[in-house]
Amino acid sequence: MSPKYPKVAGYDLVQQIGGGGFSTVFRAVNLAESRVAACKLILITAETTDKERKTIDKETRIHSILKHMYVLELIGAVTVEWKYKDMYVPGVYMLLELAAGGDLFDKIAPDVGVGDDVAHLYFNQLLAGMAHIHSKGICHRDLKPENLLLDIAGNLKISDFGLSAVFRLTNGKTRALSEHCGSLPYVAPELALDEPYAAEPIDLWGIGVILFTLLAGNTPWDEPSKQSPEFRRYIKGDIFDEDPWVRFNEDALSLICSLLTIDPRKRMTLPEAMQHPWCMRTSQLARQSPAVLADKLTESLRATGDMDYVLPAEPMDVDQADRVNDTNMDMDMDTGSAIRPPPIAPAVGHSSQFTQSLLLFSQTQSGTRYTPHLTRFYASLLPGQLMVLVKETVGSLGLIYREYGAANNESNGSNSITPGGTLKLRVGGEDARKIQFKGWIEMEEFRNGEVEGTFCVLSRDKGNPLSWRQFFKALVKSDAIYPFVLRKK
Repeated sequence: MSPKYPKVAGYDLVQQIGGGGFSTVFRAVNLAESRVAACKLILITAETTDKERKTIDKETRIHSILKHMYVLELIGAVTVEWKYKDMYVPGVYMLLELAAGGDLFDKIAPDVGVGDDVAHLYFNQLLAGMAHIHSKGICHRDLKPENLLLDIAGNLKISDFGLSAVFRLTNGKTRALSEHCGSLPYVAPELALDEPYAAEPIDLWGIGVILFTLLAGNTPWDEPSKQSPEFRRYIKGDIFDEDPWVRFNEDALSLICSLLTIDPRKRMTLPEAMQHPWCMRTSQLARQSPAVLADKLTESLRATGDMDYVLPAEPMDVDQADRVNDTNMDMDMDTGSAIRPPPIAPAVGHSSQFTQSLLLFSQTQSGTRYTPHLTRFYASLLPGQLMVLVKETVGSLGLIYREYGAANNESNGSNSITPGGTLKLRVGGEDARKIQFKGWIEMEEFRNGEVEGTFCVLSRDKGNPLSWRQFFKALVKSDAIYPFVLRKK
């Protein structure tokens, strides 16, 4: 008998929704309570060292004490030791609150960013979440776009505490940290020095980079060192006459520069940031409906045409989607022929006005599918035909890939919970900042009346969501694939 996944705090693992390598993320369902969660599995192998186990244990201990509306909640954790490998898949199973809204930065166009009001709303939520984390004496140390998620109502959720550290002891005393970690575009410059560093200023620097990225749609530099031409121009002050810096209003620029102060002793503190005029003003979105928030959040994607691929028709409103009624709305192929679009229906545990407005539900041949990724499209080719063109295009972009059959996945072969009939391609490469990204391209057949084709989803599990979106655009706009992409009129 093949090993299986255990039940975790009453939840069954039903579908892989992300991850690769040593960790995998699943959708988990508690049928008795009609609840949905996410489960992060960190595999344990015969080669797993004691040091690696201690790191995993530290992550779960730290995460378990963080309870805040803007921090992703750890519901529970279960460990299956290697000695039980014949019965269950060995690993640490972390049951997490499901961020049903997906990645925040998956909804933002690269090099465009979001409007000032949207940035203001989510930045203040980030500050509130980080204030709670620091109040517990914990430093995150890995603040970056891929660790900022959205819940079912569109609220920010800070995630991934794998690199976190305790800097304030139970007696109230603080300690300097020494471990060098994090991704280069987001780390503070003092980490390049071979000496201990203060914990809180590290996170404040990361918060500053996040604010810049929200407003600009890109990071300010590839690394905060003299190796980076952009960082050198920042130190000299020359960069403030360049795009995107010239786009920021006076208050936003003041806040960014105060957070990105080179000397950590002079860097803005968290309480000071929360009192800054740019943060203190009344939010224009806090009292708006979730549908309005979703509309504002994806404004840059509509402006660039990215939303035309997500659902190649005018989206239904929430009431229509809930009734799952038939519709006569049209969508067109490159040939201009009109066809009926697949209906959208809510998925149990994922449906809300916010997620419906973001069009996070798609119809395939196997039924309605919750898809938190806005990097997706429909094509008029069948999966096998599209796969040939996708592999050709991915190779031409200089990326590496590995093909998986309908019954295989990277985590556990015979124990696969990948939906049958889905073709999968594992893709990896480096972005313009020399940061590695990895993810999946999944191709599943859809049929709507006499029309059949492929529903294709690109799901990232490592790297910057903005870089993944750039890859998505390069794929769908390629000469080989674009003629077969179904898109909005």
